[in-house]
Amino acid sequence: MERSARVSPQEKDRLLSYFETQVMQILNWLAAFSPDEEGGITRLLYTDGWLETQQALAEKMAGYGLKTEYDSVGNLFGKLLGEDLDAPSIITGSHIDTVVQGGMYDGAYGIAAGLLALDYLQRQFGKPKRTLEIVSLCEEEGSRFPMAYWGSGSIVGKRNFEQIVHLQDTQEVFFADAMLRCGFGEGMGRDSRRSDIGAFIEVHIEQGAVLEKEGIAIGVVETIAGQRRMKFEVVGESNHAGTTPMHMRRDALEGVSMMIQTLRQEAIRLGEPLVATVGRLQVQPNVPNVVPGKVIFTVDARHADEPALDSFCQWVMREFASLADERGLAIHGTEWFREEPVPMNDKLKAHMDDVCGKMAISSKRMVSGAGHDAQMFEHICPTAMLFVPSRRGISHSPEEYTEPRDLAVGVLVLTELLYRLGYEGEEL
Repeated sequence: MERSARVSPQEKDRLLSYFETQVMQILNWLAAFSPDEEGGITRLLYTDGWLETQQALAEKMAGYGLKTEYDSVGNLFGKLLGEDLDAPSIITGSHIDTVVQGGMYDGAYGIAAGLLALDYLQRQFGKPKRTLEIVSLCEEEGSRFPMAYWGSGSIVGKRNFEQIVHLQDTQEVFFADAMLRCGFGEGMGRDSRRSDIGAFIEVHIEQGAVLEKEGIAIGVVETIAGQRRMKFEVVGESNHAGTTPMHMRRDALEGVSMMIQTLRQEAIRLGEPLVATVGRLQVQPNVPNVVPGKVIFTVDARHADEPALDSFCQWVMREFASLADERGLAIHGTEWFREEPVPMNDKLKAHMDDVCGKMAISSKRMVSGAGHDAQMFEHICPTAMLFVPSRRGISHSPEEYTEPRDLAVGVLVLTELLYRLGYEGEEL
């Protein structure tokens, strides 16, 4: 906005100091609701701690003068109503759930940033032209039930009640029963599916170390990387570790170790943004004095370019088969998870670049290797994602941390972007 583009360095520092104090107050307040006795925060979907947090957030949103509303799955919205109620809403926010023993920033920061941005805009400029909304999405992590993006997926039509009928948590509690216990479910409250969203902006900690290491304040997400997950079973022959000569062994673990090394070398050769990980390894019989006869392992591969990702995964299948054949091993590989790359909206990315440039805030375009709610919203509306630095790249851990000033910079950029979209009526 032209008004903010003329903000003096002194005014910018004043705003950053204000946002810095306020964002930490909100994050510390949210963290107090679901502490884990073993450390960190555990706020799982449809638990008592989850419900208490959503209800407290609803009260806080109302205290900021926002109109609050739940949908049928428990997504919580706070609305700053605009002059044109027929115009699609501009929404910001993130997820309120955590992993087990997670940190206090993942998800929660996007909610805190949105609350502060809407509160500041309302106090400074009054009613916007278009309705601005903050959403506390009920779930993203998939930490309690085997279903991720339940909150955002329900809004965009990628998740529905039929998909959860048979889902249970580790305590054999059914998904629908847990939801009903919290007062939500099919036919209860406003339908989750929406067709009135003009744009979605998610502010998030990076969950990586790039911004911190490069000394950059803001990451403008270019694309959320596509993912492929594969499972391999390699079978050799279990035999006596002392009496089987080395040249006569069909050692499944030795073969897999070469596959892992080759995978790493090829990923390094091809370069960023490709990443490849072997995260699970099961060795049988897994005893000290027996040559391993079977190994089951997984490969997670991610890239921002779909053809490049597919090409790499095809190479993995061929190369692993060749390495197994050289050693007399049998191998079977299957792909069991597939997510396509999701580019963010070009106009919104350009707006964020422009905001950072005019406010003398360092920024860079980058790929998100992790999945986020933003990739769901892109199915129905222009979507953008903004990162702030994470200390040492640590996330999903009690050690998760971002400097308060870095958090404040993210709030400032979000506030400016929402002003452009909600008050100046920028079209996308």
